[in-house]
Parts: sequence; C-alpha cells; structure tokens
Amino acid sequence: MKPYYESMFKFEKDMSNMAILAMDGAKELGDKVDYYLTTWYNNEVKAHGLTNTKETFLVKSSCPRFTTGDGKGMVAETIRGKDLYIICDVGNYSLTYNMFGTPNRMSPDDHYADLKRLIGAIGGKAKKLTVVMPLLYGGRQHRRVTRESLDCSQMLHELNTIGVTDIITFDAHDPRVQNAEPLMGFDNFFPTYQILKALLKRFPSIDMGKDNFMIVSPDEGAMGRNIYYASVLGVDLGMFYKRRDYANVVNGRNPIVAHEYIGNDVKGKTIFVADDILATGDSLLKLCSELKERGCGKIFLCATFALFTEGLDKFRKAYEQGLFTAVLSTNLTYSYQEMIDEPWFIQADMSKYIAYIITACDQNLSLSPLLDPHDKINELIEKYKTAQPQQMTLNIDGDK
Repeated sequence: MKPYYESMFKFEKDMSNMAILAMDGAKELGDKVDYYLTTWYNNEVKAHGLTNTKETFLVKSSCPRFTTGDGKGMVAETIRGKDLYIICDVGNYSLTYNMFGTPNRMSPDDHYADLKRLIGAIGGKAKKLTVVMPLLYGGRQHRRVTRESLDCSQMLHELNTIGVTDIITFDAHDPRVQNAEPLMGFDNFFPTYQILKALLKRFPSIDMGKDNFMIVSPDEGAMGRNIYYASVLGVDLGMFYKRRDYANVVNGRNPIVAHEYIGNDVKGKTIFVADDILATGDSLLKLCSELKERGCGKIFLCATFALFTEGLDKFRKAYEQGLFTAVLSTNLTYSYQEMIDEPWFIQADMSKYIAYIITACDQNLSLSPLLDPHDKINELIEKYKTAQPQQMTLNIDGDK
C-alpha cells in the first residue's frame, strides 16, 4: 500500500507560511497534528538539501479571564500574512475558569466565545483563516421546528462575517447546515477508515463477509453514514426506527417510546452500529438489548464523538451482561483517561488524518481523496483477508 496521498508533499507551495493555533481545549490534539506536519516538512526540506527546518507550526495563544468571568484573547506572535488554522474543541468540558471565586466548567458556548476572541486578537492580519472544529458547535440544533434558535447557522454566519474563510469539521449531525452560509468553505470529513483500522487492530479475526457481518443504523438520521459502511464492505443494512413522544421534552429532546426494527434477520451475525454522537447512550443500549433478543452475535458500537454525558456505569454493566463487545470512537473531542482505559473502549487517533487535510488545504490540492477513502478501505480489507491474524496485530497500524 502506498503512503496515503503522498503527492501532497511535493512542495507545490512552500508550507513555511503555515501556522497552527491550537486552543486550550485542543492542545493535545494540536500537538499530535503538529508532530506530523513538522516531520513531513523537515523531511522534505532535507530531501531538497535545504536547512530551513521548523521546530513547530504552533502559535502560542491564551484566553485569560478576569475575576468577573470576562475574558480576552491573546496571540503571542505575529500572524501577519500567514495561512492560519485554528483547532477548536468545543466539547472539552475538563477546563475551568474562576468567576467571583467559584470554578466554572467551560461549556461549548465558552469555547466558541474564546474562538471569536482569538480571531479578534488576530485582527484580520492572517492571509487565510481556517477553523478546524471537529465537533461542530450547535450542530445538534441544525433546523428550526417551532420558535427556536438556529445556533449552528448563526455560528457559521458570525465566523464568516469576522473573516473565517473555511470550516473543517467531522461527521456533522446534518451537513446541510452549510447552506446557511453558501459562500463559505465547509468540508465535512468522516473517520470511516480510521474506525475500521482500529477495529481490525483490536479484533483481527472478525469475519466481515456478507454472511456473517451486518450494519445496523440506530435511527433514520444515521442512515447516511451506515449506508456508506454497508456499501464499502458489501454487507446487508438494517435500521431501527425511533417512535418518539413529541408531546413532551425531557433533557432537551423528545423521549423515545419504542424502537422498531426494519431489515434482514440478524441471527448469528456480527453487528456494527455507527452514529455521530454518543451522549447518554440510552438508545444505543436499548438497541443492543433488542438485537440480542433477535439472536445476533457480537455488537460493535461506533460513535465519532463518545461523550458519555451520564458516565460509564451503565455501559460497564451492559458490557458485563454481554450486550455489546466494544465501543469505538475518536480523539476528535475530549476523552478522559478513565474512559480510554475501559477494556471495551477503542479510540481511533485522527491526528494524522487532520494533518493530511491541513497539508492538502495549504497546498491547494483536491480534498476528494480524503473525503472518500473508499479505495483505502478496500486495501485495508484485502490486507486483512490475506494476512495471518498475528501479522495483522503487528502491521495493520502502518500506512505503507
């Protein structure tokens, strides 16, 4: 297998003018992305016999708070004339700030406010300004049903107004929200390849043949991503339809009355379920129970953003009961160590993929091979089919 998208590192444009600003909530992800970018850049520089290597593409910044809770954005070095990529994780609730002597957790609103503060600190001096926001702010409030706000659309409008030219996000709850700002760049990527690679690395003996493997969508809203998995793998697809009580609202959503299954028989098959966000996880665990009642085998749950807003206890209990085999997710938003250490939790590292995306954007190359990794997934599956299980465990993490 050739290195993924290797042609992007041929210096069609000098990358030395690129800068990365990782906000406080995305420092860990930013460091990993910067590692790949500096490594690739320095290797290319040395290959050309040059000496202008870089230690980092990262720009130092901060958003200090006054004791009243007011904040300000500060950038420690010049951005003038640079192609700047701001990495923002609005889902990192681990950060706190003091207000009148009381610690407060940062909410998505706080992260978004800090993003605008830093853009204000830049003062329009960047040549090009791109926001990498894996978990799209307000993404779950993407359409208006009654008299209610359109938070995500409002964000896109505001960012475009203050100078942001492009948004890079992952698995948007409804990517049609980009229509709110049609002249603004909006690229929506999916972690499909990285998720499958992480799954095969942990479970190399899975039989992904049509007779033994099946994709099930947890609801009609997730059909798009599950159709893609089913199409790439060439397996059957089923779906659960959620009947909701639209007369009541509990914790910001209409409660689910029942799950109705539509599709082929799941008896004896390994099931893969993909969704964008795992919040409380109640509906996914209910889905697992109903699939087990229908006689399925292993169940793998996948969520691009595993938030576990009500903790891990219910998943620990369900795992002990054998309701599911593993939960797969990414590091695109904050994950605490206790979650990562769970024996049933598998995390796919997306930092290299983000570095590819940033490099392609900086080089003004097509993003199509990155948006649709169909060929790369096929190569991964073929490698899995032909390799011995022990070889897969050792080698499947490589890209070559």
